[in-house]
Amino acid sequence: MKKLLVTSLLACSFLSVCAQQINPLIDKDDFENQKKWVDSIYGKMSLQEKVGQLFMTVVFSSDPSSTTNKTKELISNYYIGGVIFSKGGPVRQARLNNEFQELAEVPLMIGMDAEWGLAMRLDSTYAYPWNMTLGAITDNKIVERVGNRIGEHSKRLGVHINFAPVVDINTNPKNPIIGNRSFGEDKDNVTLKSLAFMKGMQDAGVLANAKHFPGHGDTDTDSHKTLPTIEFTKERLDSIELYPYRKLINEGLSSVMVAHLNVPALERRDGFPSSISETIVTDLLKHELGFNGLIFTDALNMKGASNFKEPGEIDLAAFLAGNDVLLISEDIPKAHDLMVAAYREGVITEERLAHSVKKILYAKYLVGLNEYKPVNTNYIYDDLNSVIDDALYETAMEQALTVLKNDKAILPIKDLQKKKIAYINFGDDDGRPFLEQLRKYADVDWVRANNLESYLSKLESYNYVIVGFHKSNDNPWKDYQFTDKELVWLYEIARTNTVILDVFARPYAMLDLNTTANFEGIILSYQNSEVSQELSAQLIFGAREANGKLPVSLGEDFPLHTHFRTKSLRRLQYGTPESVGMNSYKLKKIDSLANIGLWGGMMPGAQILVARKGKVVYSKNFGYHTQDKENRVRSNDIYDVASLTKILATLPVVMSLVDRDIINMDTKLSEMLPEYARSNKANINLKDMLSHYARLRAWIPFYTQTIDSVTKRPSEKYYASAASKEFNIKVAEDLYMRSDYKDSIYDAIKDSELRSRLSYKYSDLPYYILKKYLEEFYGASLDKITQRDLYESLGANYTTFNPLEKFSKNDIVPTEIDDYFRMQTVHGYVHDQGAAMMGGVSGHAGLFSNANDVAKIMQMYLWKGFYGGKRYFNPETLDLFNTCYYCEKDVRRGVGFDKPQLGDVGPTCGCVSMTSFGHSGFTGTFTWADPDEEIVYVFLSNRTYPSAENRKLISSDLRSKIQEAIYEAIDYKLME
Repeated sequence: MKKLLVTSLLACSFLSVCAQQINPLIDKDDFENQKKWVDSIYGKMSLQEKVGQLFMTVVFSSDPSSTTNKTKELISNYYIGGVIFSKGGPVRQARLNNEFQELAEVPLMIGMDAEWGLAMRLDSTYAYPWNMTLGAITDNKIVERVGNRIGEHSKRLGVHINFAPVVDINTNPKNPIIGNRSFGEDKDNVTLKSLAFMKGMQDAGVLANAKHFPGHGDTDTDSHKTLPTIEFTKERLDSIELYPYRKLINEGLSSVMVAHLNVPALERRDGFPSSISETIVTDLLKHELGFNGLIFTDALNMKGASNFKEPGEIDLAAFLAGNDVLLISEDIPKAHDLMVAAYREGVITEERLAHSVKKILYAKYLVGLNEYKPVNTNYIYDDLNSVIDDALYETAMEQALTVLKNDKAILPIKDLQKKKIAYINFGDDDGRPFLEQLRKYADVDWVRANNLESYLSKLESYNYVIVGFHKSNDNPWKDYQFTDKELVWLYEIARTNTVILDVFARPYAMLDLNTTANFEGIILSYQNSEVSQELSAQLIFGAREANGKLPVSLGEDFPLHTHFRTKSLRRLQYGTPESVGMNSYKLKKIDSLANIGLWGGMMPGAQILVARKGKVVYSKNFGYHTQDKENRVRSNDIYDVASLTKILATLPVVMSLVDRDIINMDTKLSEMLPEYARSNKANINLKDMLSHYARLRAWIPFYTQTIDSVTKRPSEKYYASAASKEFNIKVAEDLYMRSDYKDSIYDAIKDSELRSRLSYKYSDLPYYILKKYLEEFYGASLDKITQRDLYESLGANYTTFNPLEKFSKNDIVPTEIDDYFRMQTVHGYVHDQGAAMMGGVSGHAGLFSNANDVAKIMQMYLWKGFYGGKRYFNPETLDLFNTCYYCEKDVRRGVGFDKPQLGDVGPTCGCVSMTSFGHSGFTGTFTWADPDEEIVYVFLSNRTYPSAENRKLISSDLRSKIQEAIYEAIDYKLME
């Protein structure tokens, strides 16, 4: 306490006003050295150098040629104190910064208007959200983290003061200059957000700047083009506009920018800008509010101050009014000369000059300019666009999403199997990321039309219509309003359909709507960045929750703080690795390994996906469908997943029956299928059969019995080239098998000999048997059962048997050029010969899917039978099947699931937990889930193309090496 008191008293020695609070420019831990440095520098300065410290000029690093030489002249001849950078790339700015600093006798203070960060993403998204977006967030710690990261960015680029946060309370929807730059219209919310942002930035060692004093939030004119008038009483200004300033000043605000405004209640002279008003700057800000930090003018080259005719007069007036730093003068040389003359004439006293110049020097010491070092220009772009920023941007945008209306709890969308959904895009910006993300959850059709009648006709068959209103995200001043035509169409579509409107623009766009009575759901997503679109789509389907609150009022229907909280349905999310404790850079090792697989001829292409804690954090496609490199692998392409069918189709149906006590682990084959009562398999139970510990043969090559011994082609006895009543099982293109041969297959399995010794032996036969049992129990084919009871409700729209019935060949990856059975390229038909002879639908093979759908099913397993608001089976049931019952017998398998190796050799990297489970597939597929680390890993490929003899993928152990890279990427520090 004694140290603080001494520091406070010392601060008074260089300030004309000493308020109760600690001066924000004082280095509490190093005041003596700070004071010595300031006094030393000030004592060596000439009058011209002292006056020069008051000026900051602007440099456009996007076009440095226009201002570089002029700025160098101002540094060398007029000793300016600082530079404001604008509109340019970070590397160019850093280089110019270093050039300018090298010329300066006293290090320059570098400033920027970086309210929402310094860097631009590849999708033209600013580094961080607009203030209005942050204003919707209820957790101010997130805003503090945003301020801190922006502060760290600023320091990295050699910036010492960021002219942020905007603390204007925006009560005028038509405000052309503030709008999105304000945290909103609630003074408490604006204050808390401003405090959090300020604290975060100043903790990073960068000066914050509250603007625009005394309050720019209620004007409908642009202060860059005219002098706006704020027509409020002193009482109103004190209770609203000045409210956040009082709070921030008491918490150590470093600086304030005085606005270019006409405020009659505070300054009686007509048309006299606030930035040159002594009543506003000195009497109100310094004396009444007790502010001891740096005071900046707004740009002095703004229009509307008609009181001053000669260049430099407004600069002198601004200084005499109490400002410390003069920003962007119209003519610095003339202003400088005028102020030097004013000093010599006694208009400016030594005390007044020392007051501001020393404050500037104290600020320079505080930001480290006493030990100035040039900006390191290496890796600037990477440092300003880090994975940490990606994760924080995702968090901020997610927490801002606001549901304004939710009639009949339409959000989130449930019961996907009952919904037919359309998407319509309005606005003038891209909505494709939104649509692509919607399609990861459900079969969403993009409906387009040239007129209203066509729209209404096309939409008649849909349950839900999602309307995305997409406006440019280039900057916060971009147009945000609906067109008249869009409004007419929107009203009519909402009148005749169930509509969810998602607004990717500032909230004030909603004021264009005369009525929202016919809208069932309304979401404010605030910005049209790619991340915002993806997160909002996730909210619509219940993967994310809505937590944001409306930061402004939008008429009677949507007052301030309107919000509806939505709950998660537990569907897969999509986001950044860092948000779930994984390292993006380490995950890139997967790219290298996958490319080794391509270059090494292990497979033509692949889909690889990684999810952790219910969030997909890595999903990439590699290579092509075939080696001819005509069709690149896309996310929605589907692969023959081969034996993954066992755990993605057959097993969940079996588990549901166990869950319902229809069968259990001890149920015998003779109880499931009466024809097995007199077979050698009568007493084999479900647990042993699916643990591959039942003496069953590995497989039976059924197709070899149907090949003509002479021609080596499919025998005409069993096959025909055209469908008929007798030949109606389609095995491949123009190849139909006899309809009665299925019975022969089932009989062959039932009558097959058992292995002589009881030991582990992987076998396909249990899944043929289970297919027969399940189809007889349900009275439907396995493909119909799984679609009805699993895939439709999961939103697994790319998962199916016999894919050519639903998909184009261009969307299906071929598996082999078959020269031993079907004598053709197997493309769109199951690769497994036995499954092909079952008409493409079998319990052990036949399923086609993409990585995203496989991940949904595996995530459902990780969540122990729950996904998308639906429980498929109870957690205890999953545990029953995910148990290694015969580990002591050297059988690593669970019941249906593969499990980690018990020794050195096995299906995994050896780095997974023993609670983990998964399966592999003959065609080059693999998926694994680990409950301990909450990881899902999916690898899909067609290593069998053009020949199944290609075993390079298997011998290289590539899939396990990728799994190892996944576990190496877990960074537990990120979870702290």
